[in-house]
Amino acid sequence: MNYALVGCGRMGDAIDAVAARRGHARVAAIPRDGAVRLADVTCAQRLLGGAEVAFEFTEPGAAEANVLALLEAGVAVVCGTTGWAPGPAVERAVAASTSGAVIAANYSPGMWVFGRLVRQAGAELARLDLHRPWILEMHHAAKKDAPSGTALRLAATLLEVDPRLHRIVAGNPEGGLPEDALHVASVRAGREPGTHTVGFDGALDRITLRHQASGREGFALGAVLAAEWLRGRRGLHGIEDVMEALLCAERGGPP
Repeated sequence: MNYALVGCGRMGDAIDAVAARRGHARVAAIPRDGAVRLADVTCAQRLLGGAEVAFEFTEPGAAEANVLALLEAGVAVVCGTTGWAPGPAVERAVAASTSGAVIAANYSPGMWVFGRLVRQAGAELARLDLHRPWILEMHHAAKKDAPSGTALRLAATLLEVDPRLHRIVAGNPEGGLPEDALHVASVRAGREPGTHTVGFDGALDRITLRHQASGREGFALGAVLAAEWLRGRRGLHGIEDVMEALLCAERGGPP
């Protein structure tokens, strides 16, 4: 598989390392400050060097324009930029493109399993009505979005399964936390690659679930797996589509 990096950096280095081990070749690398040139389709096709898929890891303000340009150029997209969500323009571009896209806030296979555990725990504890959930996420000081996209995805999961919760409160709540709110707190410090903790606090006991990244390799592996799965597929997908298909293939079912 020939691929391009859109937004070079530490994540790009991790993707390069994983992709090389899996036999893939990088044919283009576009730094963040040059990504705007993708808006010109002719320029994009020249810059991408015949890539089949592009890994887009840039910034929230640039991600959508990059994804649109890549799809228009006929290049499949694996986008991991957090702090934004694909809107109608991306949906229309995917529908019109011969290529597909996987867009996710977190590509770690371990985090995907963690999310399933949070969903199950949140649903069962909500029925017991003995615990109240909360989320704390920690990342390196240079991370620009807070809360992280992953924390917001976990929060959305809890709101889906817990009928007591109707909204998210990020940061320090003023005047106490409303009864129908889920508190999501963020810490930015040092070089922390990413830790997400979901707690359930009750009068009788406390339950804590935690996912702690050891580095960027787990995210990179998931992104490369997504790119491999995306080959020959159209449409807009999430990491859950990729992981469910891979698990199904492991069980001997259709991919």
